Amino acid sequence: MVLENATIPVPLIDQIPLKVGARYPEVFNHFMHEEQIIGKEKWSIDLGQSNRLLFTQLFSSMFSDFMVIDADSDLDALMLDAIIEPSIDAFEFSVPSQSQTDEFAVWIRYRIKILDTAGSTVANWPIAAYGKSRTATFGNDAALQRAAELAMRDAAALIILQMNKATTIRNLNSQRTARSTESSTPLPE
Repeated sequence: MVLENATIPVPLIDQIPLKVGARYPEVFNHFMHEEQIIGKEKWSIDLGQSNRLLFTQLFSSMFSDFMVIDADSDLDALMLDAIIEPSIDAFEFSVPSQSQTDEFAVWIRYRIKILDTAGSTVANWPIAAYGKSRTATFGNDAALQRAAELAMRDAAALIILQMNKATTIRNLNSQRTARSTESSTPLPE
C-alpha cells in the first residue's frame, strides 16, 4: 500500500525568520515498512513520498525562507541558517486482529536533526507520533492508510508546537547575524 497525498492544513503560525534547507536521506525518501502478522496476511506500507511531501509542506510554512537541498548542495553559496535532516527511527502498527478492536493504529518515531552551516549537530530531537482509524469507516487498506496519515499529522503538530523549544533553532539566526557582522567589520588601519 502506498500512502499518497498525505497533507496537513496550512498552519496559521508566525514563521521563524530563518533560511533553512531540508536534506532528505534516501532511506527517508523511500521508506517502506513490511510486516507479516503471525498466521495472517503480509502488510506493506510505503511512506516515502508522503513523508517528503508532508515535511516539505510543514517546513515551508514554518520558516521564512525554505528550500530542499541534496547531499551535493553548496552550503556556503546557499547561505543557510540551518539544515534539517528528518529520519524515521521506528514504525509500528497494529491491526484489528491483534488489538481485538475494529481499529488500525500506527506509531511512527521520527528524528529531527538540526545542523548549523558548519555541519555540526545542534539538536537531535526524537518525536513520537500516533494515529488510529476504524475499519468500519474506511475498510482495511484505507483504514491503515488513514491511521498512518494521522500519525504523520500528529508529528507535524508536535513539530509546530515544540520545535523551537526542543531544538532552539531560532537561535541560529542570531549566530548568522553575528558571523556576518564580524566578517563585514573593517579592520583598523
